[in-house]
Amino acid sequence: MELHLIRHGETQWNRDQRVQGQCNVGLNETGNRQSVELGERLRETRFDAIYSSSSLRTRETAWLAFPDRHEDIVFLDSLREIDLGPWEGRLHAEIAVDDPESQHHFWHMPHLFEVEGAETFYELQERAMQAIRGILRRHFGQCVAVVSHGALIKSVLCHMEGLPMRDLWSWQPLHNCAHNIVRLGRDGASEILQYADQPFAHVKGVRVV
Repeated sequence: MELHLIRHGETQWNRDQRVQGQCNVGLNETGNRQSVELGERLRETRFDAIYSSSSLRTRETAWLAFPDRHEDIVFLDSLREIDLGPWEGRLHAEIAVDDPESQHHFWHMPHLFEVEGAETFYELQERAMQAIRGILRRHFGQCVAVVSHGALIKSVLCHMEGLPMRDLWSWQPLHNCAHNIVRLGRDGASEILQYADQPFAHVKGVRVV
């Protein structure tokens, strides 16, 4: 089975360095173009199923990338980005002044991140893996696209690599519309083939099913 994990296109909040989380922010002009170009790159790949986060920016990315498959796309709340509660809508620069310790934990010690009213990265990963396992059970042996968000995708790949949460940000950044590919064997072991559009070198084969 191949699982294609795709980050959404750019929004104005991405460009402004504003916390999005689960806010419904749409794509900007650049994000629209990125999504169309993504679809062109994926044109020769036959997907048996397409899933997307229910957030506006991921819905728009999926619609633009798969213009002939709109009725096939399944939208799931469980694939939405980490819920950052009181941080959402604020500039990262503002949060760094008002709550420097939590901001430091978020970017440098994600295993310690905890803000009242927000998800932890552990909660995000648990939610994400429940969603991914459900998709795998329904479509094992098939080729599936999942359009989601940067932190959620990284949390899934960290699990598949057997990495601790402290290493969440050790991966290179996932640019907008970054395309990642994971192969799943019959025993449920994972093999990451591509990360952020580039071949992936180190593989640990952690069971995910």
